[in-house]
Amino acid sequence: MFIYRLIQHADGWLAGAERWFAIALTATMTGIMMTQVVLRYFFSAPLFWAEEISVQLLVFITLIGLSLLVRAGQLVSIDFLRSALSEKGRHILAVVIGLGFLALLTFIAKLGWEWVIRPDVQLELSATTRLPRWYNYTLLPGAMLAMAFHQFAAVLRHLHALKGAHA
Repeated sequence: MFIYRLIQHADGWLAGAERWFAIALTATMTGIMMTQVVLRYFFSAPLFWAEEISVQLLVFITLIGLSLLVRAGQLVSIDFLRSALSEKGRHILAVVIGLGFLALLTFIAKLGWEWVIRPDVQLELSATTRLPRWYNYTLLPGAMLAMAFHQFAAVLRHLHALKGAHA
């Protein structure tokens, strides 16, 4: 029970950190774009890097948002089979699908990490900022691992509910 509560607590902490990170990134993106508008239209001096950074931030926000949706169990799904099952059957189905999704997320994270550490990717530079792109690409496997952790915690919740149904 201690490990279960610890994992659920860590899952909640990770979701909270992701939420604040998404808020900070959204505020940063908004600030950059507002500054870009003011500088471009009032001073005719646009920031040459604003669009690229804003697109990167939007991708980051999207991946973090997907992770939060996994945590909340609010990904789009077809639930006609789920609605036809008993409560126990719904938990069993959730465990089976959850384990498959967990395997998929960890596989994508592994592929993403292998891609990020490739030498040719490590040398790639941004067109406008001339910064290495690998730090942007690292968010993909990181987000997949966060989603995998949320999915793992969800599978444990369903297993815990099944154990409670047997008691």
